[in-house]
Amino acid sequence: MKVDLIVANAKVYTVDDNFTIQESFAVKDGKFLEVGSTKEIQEKYSSEKVFDAKGQVVFPGFIDAHCHFYGYGIDLLQYATLDGSANQDVICEILKEQQQKAGDGWILGRGWDQNLWPEKSFPDNKKLDELFPDVPVYLVRVDGHAAWCNSKALSLAGIDANTKVDGGDIIIKNGKPTGILVDNAMQLVFNRIPSPTNGLKTKALLEAQKNCFAVGLTSVTDCGLPKETILLIDSLQKQGTLQMPLNVMMDPSQENMEYFLSKGPYITERLQVRSIKLYADGALGSRGAYLIDDYSDQPGNRGILMNPESYFDDICKKAYNAGYQVAVHCIGDGANRFILNIYGKYLKGKNDLRWRIEHAQAIHPDDIALFGKYAVVPSVQATHATSDMLWADERLGEKRIKTAYAYQQLLAQNGWIPNGTDFPIEDICPVKTFYAAVCRKNIEGIPAEGFQMENALTREQALRSITLWAAKAGFEEKTKGSIEAGKSADFVVLDTDLMQCSDTEILKSKVNTTVLKGIVVYGQF
Repeated sequence: MKVDLIVANAKVYTVDDNFTIQESFAVKDGKFLEVGSTKEIQEKYSSEKVFDAKGQVVFPGFIDAHCHFYGYGIDLLQYATLDGSANQDVICEILKEQQQKAGDGWILGRGWDQNLWPEKSFPDNKKLDELFPDVPVYLVRVDGHAAWCNSKALSLAGIDANTKVDGGDIIIKNGKPTGILVDNAMQLVFNRIPSPTNGLKTKALLEAQKNCFAVGLTSVTDCGLPKETILLIDSLQKQGTLQMPLNVMMDPSQENMEYFLSKGPYITERLQVRSIKLYADGALGSRGAYLIDDYSDQPGNRGILMNPESYFDDICKKAYNAGYQVAVHCIGDGANRFILNIYGKYLKGKNDLRWRIEHAQAIHPDDIALFGKYAVVPSVQATHATSDMLWADERLGEKRIKTAYAYQQLLAQNGWIPNGTDFPIEDICPVKTFYAAVCRKNIEGIPAEGFQMENALTREQALRSITLWAAKAGFEEKTKGSIEAGKSADFVVLDTDLMQCSDTEILKSKVNTTVLKGIVVYGQF
């Protein structure tokens, strides 16, 4: 039988129910037709395209269960990269370069983290005002839950010492705003930044796609988009311009709710919209994560609950009635408890609605079982654990840290756990997610013994979490996520066997080829 592609003499991790390792498969019309030994496949099928893998390792295409695909693309085009900056002076030098690109427009940046600086405290806008007195500056913290702005940006947004924001915080010192805005307060300035044109949005999406294919990603979940961006993605996919399949969570705007919910889930060959993304709290690094008890390193502060219970309850009710999945960002143990209890009102017990809690970072020991009781999906990002571990215990204290980033405990609740990167907050590479999940170390190999290794995932669990379980979190496990007959022919060829190599070799691994629906989208055979 003639087929479009045969891959032979490979080491194929199928990630099927039995975690079978095979040698070969045939692809026809963008789907896996049959998987087996090289002898079996070559006896039954022929093709003008035969890839002799010569023992190379093949995995299902990697799936990112939680990222910001469009936002990452926009950041590449419009925002200065501040990640890893050791102090404010380094950032100021980067911003001077960014001003050359921005001209008289806004100076935008992303990735600063005061925890990496000698003083480890939030900055003020003194230096920004000295350097950029007449141009607005808006710099997003690494976690996306705080912004550092100059006075020009604050004045454009009408922010002064008396401005109040529900679900957010404007940091005041000596009777004046310091320029630090936390959570909902960020929107006051962000809303003043000129919106990108459709041309820039299209370029951003294609840049994001190119970089995703290069690291082996063949499907992503974009967590929270407005209607106009979702419809642009749909049109670009239908034109064939944008190949990347996307599971898009929509923002809970009235426009989105009215447009999508009345129609039910929207599903095409490359796009599905069936989820609503909400934020219960902020982030641990900016002390906006909502805790049951005070922060260990800041008595009197329990963080921020971003909206009242009635807000979440109303959206959950509408989603439940419309057959939509709900996904809520929850970092602190207070936020997780709060949302799990609201979910319980609607889910009542075991179900297959797959309502999700994104991040599920700090959980009170009494609440872990609620994930199993209501079949709630803990959607985690393993690199968050290794990014936060050097200071998270300062925020949470010795007792609470024990049930933070508790992936094995969460996995035990439903028997599966999806994993993502949350890029651009973390690195886009899914292999780094795999490494963090298994080794519980940062890329410098710290700590040598691993962080809270009782909650490390096994290699098999980690691979499932970035393939089949990531697909399952978006109701797509029957069409992608493993190398099995009838599924989309999405796979990646690596130069390293992630299941057998040493810890350091995981990080050195390279993607040779990425294939989407049977078509090479990165590298070559």
